[in-house]
Amino acid sequence: MTITSRDRLVVDARAIVALGGPLLGNNLSITGMAFADTVMAGQLGAVDLAGLAVGAASFNLFMYTGFGLLMATSPSVAHAFGAKDSVKVTTYARQSWWLVLVLSMLLFIGMRQADWFLPALGIADEVLPVAIGYIHAMSWGMPGLLAFFSLRYTSEGLGRTKPIMFTGFLGLTANIIGNWIFMYGKFGAPALGAVGCGVATAISMWLMFFAMFLHVRMHRAYRPFNFFARIDPPNWPVLGELARVGAPIAGSILAEGGLFVGAALMMGGMGAVTAAGHQIALNYAAFMFMVPLAISSATTIHVGHTLGRGDLQGARNAGLLGIAMCAVVMTISAIVILFLNDHIAAMYTRDLPVRELAASLLLMAALFQFSDGVQVGAAGALRGFKDTTIPMMMCVFSYWVVGFTFAYYYGVYRGEGPVLVWVGLNVGLTVSAVLLVARYWRVTKARIDSVGQRPA
Repeated sequence: MTITSRDRLVVDARAIVALGGPLLGNNLSITGMAFADTVMAGQLGAVDLAGLAVGAASFNLFMYTGFGLLMATSPSVAHAFGAKDSVKVTTYARQSWWLVLVLSMLLFIGMRQADWFLPALGIADEVLPVAIGYIHAMSWGMPGLLAFFSLRYTSEGLGRTKPIMFTGFLGLTANIIGNWIFMYGKFGAPALGAVGCGVATAISMWLMFFAMFLHVRMHRAYRPFNFFARIDPPNWPVLGELARVGAPIAGSILAEGGLFVGAALMMGGMGAVTAAGHQIALNYAAFMFMVPLAISSATTIHVGHTLGRGDLQGARNAGLLGIAMCAVVMTISAIVILFLNDHIAAMYTRDLPVRELAASLLLMAALFQFSDGVQVGAAGALRGFKDTTIPMMMCVFSYWVVGFTFAYYYGVYRGEGPVLVWVGLNVGLTVSAVLLVARYWRVTKARIDSVGQRPA
């Protein structure tokens, strides 16, 4: 029976949805932790919320480095799994553990330096104690989070995404309970305020790792790969391959995430109300971003599986479909924000100045929803092809040469305030979306043309 283009489109869409649905559940759980932190800290006042905003933004910068490098595990395992090479699947998984070990030490040490790098960035004095305490608390959870990412991306590459969703739900539940205990001093625990969010989240990260470890260890679906039979010594060629793919992914994520971190730090210098309003708008935008992010990750996996089977044209079409799906979802998100921005802000805080600023910044967030969806979809499709270096350069140019320069010049240097900072975010994301889609179109077409020109 001949498979038509429409049939193939349906097959690809179902595969992406099947892979992406559980990933969405996990992503919403992770961002739900940030949502719970923000809402609960918002009840404590602007200073606690602003300290959480600065601390969370700084932590994210470290986290992006870690999971960006480990993200190379997903397409690498997906290619090997698509090609039915179980030995390579196991090798990639075990070698990622060495990355976890090194990254855990480096990132933990870096986060412990918050008491000098945050003051150097000009963060308001009233915000500093909360922000530093939050980062120090989160540093203890970083090794557990990285170990979880290693197992997560291995499972993703195998197309097994449902366990990732369930561990995310576990983490969210533990985080909310932990916030209540450590923020407000329940069951004899000290009342730590917003710093208690960091303590609770760090504990949740370790719980997620242990849950994922037990699942991979015990479930029969993973037995053919025998991941935990032994610890392999460092395999430098494989580690080099993972680094070559992963380092540019980390660079791309840092470029984009760093732009938002930079925006948060700019807001931190404008006072507690501005930082708090920015945190609310950014938290909601991040919450909605989890949908296209899940689609993007699913696209990476599905493209990797298709390439592993040797179907270049099918992989290219699957990537284009993933980009389109991300764009549609974020268009809907923009419409929701345009109509409900004030109601969304009211969910977070009763502080009227903070609420009004957050509502106005949410309108700016609505403008970049489409661009944000397109760029993350294109990035996921490119990762499926293991094309990461040039896209990283495009991201650095878009977010820092264009976006950050605009945001800093107009928002800070010329003193035009937080709205112009968010205009800079819009500009950077739009340029990135255009460049990444153009890159995907050109590179995949060239790959197919080169294969077609080879003699039979």
